[in-house]
Amino acid sequence: MQLSIRHETKYTYTAPLAYTIQQLHLTPRAEPQQQVLHWNLQAPGYLNAYTDAYGNLSHMLTLDKARGGLAIVAQGVVSTTSPWQGRIAAHDTLSPLIYTVSTRLTAPTPGILELAAACLPDGRAQTRHLMKLAEHIFGAVRYQSGATEVTTPASVALQLGQGVCQDYAHIFLACCHAHGIPARYVSGYIEPGDTDHAASHAWVDAWACDSDYEGWVSIDVTHARLMTDAYCRIALGRDYEAAAPVRGVRRGGGEETLAVDVQIVLQ
Repeated sequence: MQLSIRHETKYTYTAPLAYTIQQLHLTPRAEPQQQVLHWNLQAPGYLNAYTDAYGNLSHMLTLDKARGGLAIVAQGVVSTTSPWQGRIAAHDTLSPLIYTVSTRLTAPTPGILELAAACLPDGRAQTRHLMKLAEHIFGAVRYQSGATEVTTPASVALQLGQGVCQDYAHIFLACCHAHGIPARYVSGYIEPGDTDHAASHAWVDAWACDSDYEGWVSIDVTHARLMTDAYCRIALGRDYEAAAPVRGVRRGGGEETLAVDVQIVLQ
Protein backbone atom coordinates (compact mmCIF):
# COMPACT_ATOMS: atom_id res chain seq x y z
CA MET A 1 0.00 0.00 0.00
CA GLN A 2 1.19 3.52 -0.77
CA LEU A 3 0.09 6.27 1.62
CA SER A 4 0.32 9.93 0.64
CA ILE A 5 0.56 11.85 3.91
CA ARG A 6 0.34 15.55 4.72
CA HIS A 7 0.56 16.73 8.35
CA GLU A 8 0.29 20.45 9.13
CA THR A 9 0.72 21.84 12.64
CA LYS A 10 -0.20 25.51 12.89
CA TYR A 11 0.23 27.79 15.92
CA THR A 12 -1.21 31.31 16.13
CA TYR A 13 -0.44 33.72 18.95
CA THR A 14 -2.03 36.84 20.44
CA ALA A 15 1.39 38.48 20.91
CA PRO A 16 4.69 38.19 19.04
CA LEU A 17 6.51 34.91 19.62
CA ALA A 18 10.07 35.76 20.72
CA TYR A 19 11.66 32.32 20.84
CA THR A 20 10.74 28.66 20.61
CA ILE A 21 12.51 25.31 20.55
CA GLN A 22 10.54 22.26 19.45
CA GLN A 23 11.39 18.56 19.19
CA LEU A 24 9.79 17.14 16.04
CA HIS A 25 8.93 13.49 15.42
CA LEU A 26 7.48 13.94 11.96
CA THR A 27 9.63 11.65 9.79
CA PRO A 28 8.70 7.96 9.21
CA ARG A 29 11.00 5.38 10.76
CA ALA A 30 13.26 3.21 8.61
CA GLU A 31 11.77 -0.26 9.20
CA PRO A 32 11.38 -3.42 7.08
CA GLN A 33 7.61 -3.09 6.68
CA GLN A 34 7.69 0.52 5.43
CA GLN A 35 9.74 2.38 2.85
CA VAL A 36 9.82 6.15 2.50
CA LEU A 37 9.53 6.97 -1.22
CA HIS A 38 9.94 10.68 -0.59
CA TRP A 39 9.48 12.98 2.39
CA ASN A 40 9.79 16.69 3.08
CA LEU A 41 9.67 18.72 6.30
CA GLN A 42 9.08 22.47 6.11
CA ALA A 43 9.34 24.91 9.01
CA PRO A 44 10.75 28.40 9.60
CA GLY A 45 13.91 28.85 11.64
CA TYR A 46 16.67 26.29 12.08
CA LEU A 47 16.08 22.55 11.67
CA ASN A 48 18.71 20.17 13.04
CA ALA A 49 18.25 16.49 12.12
CA TYR A 50 19.33 13.75 14.54
CA THR A 51 18.42 10.26 15.74
CA ASP A 52 17.09 10.15 19.29
CA ALA A 53 17.70 7.54 22.01
CA TYR A 54 14.87 5.33 20.72
CA GLY A 55 16.12 5.31 17.13
CA ASN A 56 13.54 7.83 15.90
CA LEU A 57 14.41 10.16 13.03
CA SER A 58 13.99 13.52 14.73
CA HIS A 59 14.50 17.25 14.23
CA MET A 60 15.14 20.09 16.64
CA LEU A 61 13.46 23.30 15.49
CA THR A 62 14.79 26.60 16.85
CA LEU A 63 13.14 29.92 16.05
CA ASP A 64 14.66 33.10 17.48
CA LYS A 65 12.98 35.83 15.43
CA ALA A 66 9.73 37.50 16.46
CA ARG A 67 6.68 36.33 14.55
CA GLY A 68 2.93 36.01 15.03
CA GLY A 69 2.56 32.36 14.13
CA LEU A 70 4.29 29.12 13.30
CA ALA A 71 3.45 26.48 10.68
CA ILE A 72 5.17 23.09 10.38
CA VAL A 73 4.35 20.88 7.39
CA ALA A 74 5.50 17.28 6.92
CA GLN A 75 4.48 15.47 3.76
CA GLY A 76 5.46 12.61 1.49
CA VAL A 77 4.68 9.10 0.31
CA VAL A 78 5.35 5.88 2.22
CA SER A 79 5.04 2.33 0.89
CA THR A 80 3.83 -0.13 3.52
CA THR A 81 3.30 -3.88 3.85
CA SER A 82 1.34 -5.84 6.46
CA PRO A 83 3.57 -7.56 9.05
CA TRP A 84 2.48 -11.19 9.37
CA GLN A 85 0.43 -11.56 12.55
CA GLY A 86 1.53 -8.07 13.52
CA ARG A 87 5.13 -9.17 14.03
CA ILE A 88 7.62 -6.32 13.63
CA ALA A 89 10.93 -7.47 12.17
CA ALA A 90 12.88 -4.46 13.40
CA HIS A 91 16.54 -4.73 14.38
CA ASP A 92 16.54 -2.79 17.65
CA THR A 93 19.74 -1.79 19.38
CA LEU A 94 17.97 -1.35 22.73
CA SER A 95 17.00 -4.13 25.11
CA PRO A 96 13.22 -4.65 25.30
CA LEU A 97 13.61 -4.46 29.09
CA ILE A 98 13.85 -0.66 28.91
CA TYR A 99 10.17 -0.77 27.96
CA THR A 100 9.13 -2.36 31.24
CA VAL A 101 9.63 0.88 33.18
CA SER A 102 6.48 2.76 34.16
CA THR A 103 6.23 6.51 33.57
CA ARG A 104 4.01 9.21 35.01
CA LEU A 105 1.46 8.46 32.29
CA THR A 106 1.59 4.67 32.74
CA ALA A 107 1.89 4.30 36.52
CA PRO A 108 0.03 1.29 38.01
CA THR A 109 -3.01 1.85 40.24
CA PRO A 110 -5.48 -0.65 41.74
CA GLY A 111 -7.70 -0.36 38.65
CA ILE A 112 -4.77 -0.95 36.30
CA LEU A 113 -3.55 -3.91 38.36
CA GLU A 114 -7.02 -5.49 38.36
CA LEU A 115 -7.33 -5.18 34.59
CA ALA A 116 -3.82 -6.56 34.04
CA ALA A 117 -4.45 -9.55 36.32
CA ALA A 118 -7.59 -10.44 34.35
CA CYS A 119 -5.70 -10.71 31.06
CA LEU A 120 -1.95 -11.20 31.49
CA PRO A 121 0.44 -13.72 33.02
CA ASP A 122 3.55 -12.43 34.80
CA GLY A 123 6.72 -11.77 32.82
CA ARG A 124 5.90 -13.47 29.52
CA ALA A 125 2.77 -13.19 27.38
CA GLN A 126 1.61 -14.81 24.17
CA THR A 127 -0.06 -12.83 21.40
CA ARG A 128 -3.44 -14.21 22.49
CA HIS A 129 -2.93 -12.75 25.99
CA LEU A 130 -1.98 -9.38 24.54
CA MET A 131 -5.01 -9.34 22.25
CA LYS A 132 -7.24 -10.30 25.17
CA LEU A 133 -5.96 -7.24 27.02
CA ALA A 134 -6.57 -5.02 23.97
CA GLU A 135 -10.13 -6.35 23.70
CA HIS A 136 -10.79 -5.71 27.40
CA ILE A 137 -9.58 -2.12 27.08
CA PHE A 138 -11.62 -1.66 23.90
CA GLY A 139 -14.70 -2.76 25.83
CA ALA A 140 -13.96 -0.69 28.94
CA VAL A 141 -13.11 2.65 27.30
CA ARG A 142 -15.33 4.57 24.88
CA TYR A 143 -13.62 6.61 22.18
CA GLN A 144 -14.46 10.24 22.95
CA SER A 145 -12.53 13.24 21.64
CA GLY A 146 -12.00 15.94 24.23
CA ALA A 147 -12.58 13.70 27.24
CA THR A 148 -8.87 13.71 28.15
CA GLU A 149 -5.68 15.67 27.53
CA VAL A 150 -2.29 14.41 26.35
CA THR A 151 -1.19 14.79 29.98
CA THR A 152 -3.94 12.48 31.31
CA PRO A 153 -2.51 9.35 33.02
CA ALA A 154 -3.73 5.88 32.05
CA SER A 155 -5.40 5.37 35.43
CA VAL A 156 -7.58 8.48 35.00
CA ALA A 157 -8.65 7.52 31.47
CA LEU A 158 -9.54 4.02 32.65
CA GLN A 159 -11.57 5.44 35.54
CA LEU A 160 -13.37 7.85 33.20
CA GLY A 161 -14.07 5.06 30.73
CA GLN A 162 -13.42 7.53 27.91
CA GLY A 163 -10.46 8.68 25.88
CA VAL A 164 -8.65 8.72 22.56
CA CYS A 165 -5.91 6.67 20.97
CA GLN A 166 -3.10 7.72 23.32
CA ASP A 167 -5.25 6.80 26.32
CA TYR A 168 -5.91 3.31 24.96
CA ALA A 169 -2.17 2.92 24.38
CA HIS A 170 -1.22 4.20 27.85
CA ILE A 171 -3.68 1.86 29.60
CA PHE A 172 -2.27 -1.10 27.66
CA LEU A 173 1.31 -0.10 28.50
CA ALA A 174 0.49 0.37 32.18
CA CYS A 175 -1.00 -3.14 32.36
CA CYS A 176 1.98 -4.74 30.60
CA HIS A 177 4.53 -2.91 32.75
CA ALA A 178 2.69 -3.97 35.90
CA HIS A 179 3.41 -7.60 34.90
CA GLY A 180 6.97 -7.02 33.68
CA ILE A 181 6.05 -7.41 30.00
CA PRO A 182 7.92 -5.09 27.59
CA ALA A 183 5.59 -2.74 25.75
CA ARG A 184 6.19 0.58 24.01
CA TYR A 185 4.21 3.49 22.60
CA VAL A 186 4.01 4.02 18.82
CA SER A 187 2.99 7.29 17.18
CA GLY A 188 2.20 7.58 13.51
CA TYR A 189 -0.59 7.65 10.98
CA ILE A 190 -3.44 5.40 9.94
CA GLU A 191 -5.41 5.39 6.71
CA PRO A 192 -8.79 5.80 8.45
CA GLY A 193 -10.97 4.10 5.85
CA ASP A 194 -14.61 4.36 6.89
CA THR A 195 -13.89 5.06 10.59
CA ASP A 196 -14.35 8.46 12.24
CA HIS A 197 -10.99 8.40 14.00
CA ALA A 198 -8.25 10.89 13.22
CA ALA A 199 -5.56 9.97 10.72
CA SER A 200 -2.88 10.86 13.27
CA HIS A 201 -2.78 7.82 15.52
CA ALA A 202 -1.12 6.02 18.45
CA TRP A 203 -0.82 2.31 19.18
CA VAL A 204 1.61 -0.11 20.88
CA ASP A 205 4.27 -2.75 20.35
CA ALA A 206 4.30 -5.52 22.95
CA TRP A 207 6.79 -8.34 23.47
CA ALA A 208 5.18 -11.69 22.62
CA CYS A 209 6.53 -15.11 23.55
CA ASP A 210 4.71 -17.50 21.22
CA SER A 211 5.72 -21.08 20.49
CA ASP A 212 7.13 -20.07 17.08
CA TYR A 213 8.17 -16.47 17.74
CA GLU A 214 9.62 -14.17 20.36
CA GLY A 215 9.63 -10.47 19.62
CA TRP A 216 7.53 -7.38 19.04
CA VAL A 217 3.88 -7.60 17.99
CA SER A 218 2.20 -4.33 16.99
CA ILE A 219 -1.36 -3.84 18.27
CA ASP A 220 -3.85 -1.05 17.66
CA VAL A 221 -5.63 -1.02 21.02
CA THR A 222 -8.13 1.63 19.89
CA HIS A 223 -9.53 -0.86 17.36
CA ALA A 224 -8.45 -4.07 19.17
CA ARG A 225 -6.61 -5.40 16.12
CA LEU A 226 -3.13 -6.10 14.86
CA MET A 227 -1.25 -3.51 12.81
CA THR A 228 -1.66 -3.78 9.02
CA ASP A 229 -0.32 -1.96 5.96
CA ALA A 230 -2.77 0.88 6.70
CA TYR A 231 -0.31 2.18 9.33
CA CYS A 232 2.78 4.38 9.02
CA ARG A 233 5.14 4.35 12.02
CA ILE A 234 6.78 7.62 13.01
CA ALA A 235 8.22 7.31 16.52
CA LEU A 236 8.63 4.91 19.46
CA GLY A 237 8.97 5.65 23.15
CA ARG A 238 7.88 4.75 26.65
CA ASP A 239 4.78 6.97 26.33
CA TYR A 240 3.32 9.94 24.47
CA GLU A 241 5.82 12.38 25.93
CA ALA A 242 8.72 10.47 24.36
CA ALA A 243 7.10 10.06 20.94
CA ALA A 244 4.95 13.19 20.52
CA PRO A 245 4.92 14.63 16.97
CA VAL A 246 5.67 18.17 18.25
CA ARG A 247 6.77 19.04 21.76
CA GLY A 248 8.70 22.01 23.11
CA VAL A 249 8.77 25.35 24.91
CA ARG A 250 8.42 29.00 23.92
CA ARG A 251 8.96 32.53 25.17
CA GLY A 252 6.42 35.20 24.37
CA GLY A 253 3.42 34.72 22.12
CA GLY A 254 0.69 35.40 24.67
CA GLU A 255 -2.19 32.96 24.29
CA GLU A 256 -1.71 30.11 21.83
CA THR A 257 -4.15 28.49 19.41
CA LEU A 258 -3.22 25.13 17.87
CA ALA A 259 -4.67 23.66 14.69
CA VAL A 260 -3.60 20.27 13.32
CA ASP A 261 -4.62 18.92 9.92
CA VAL A 262 -3.63 15.42 8.80
CA GLN A 263 -4.61 14.02 5.43
CA ILE A 264 -3.97 10.44 4.30
CA VAL A 265 -4.68 9.44 0.70
CA LEU A 266 -4.22 6.00 -0.85
CA GLN A 267 -2.21 6.13 -4.08
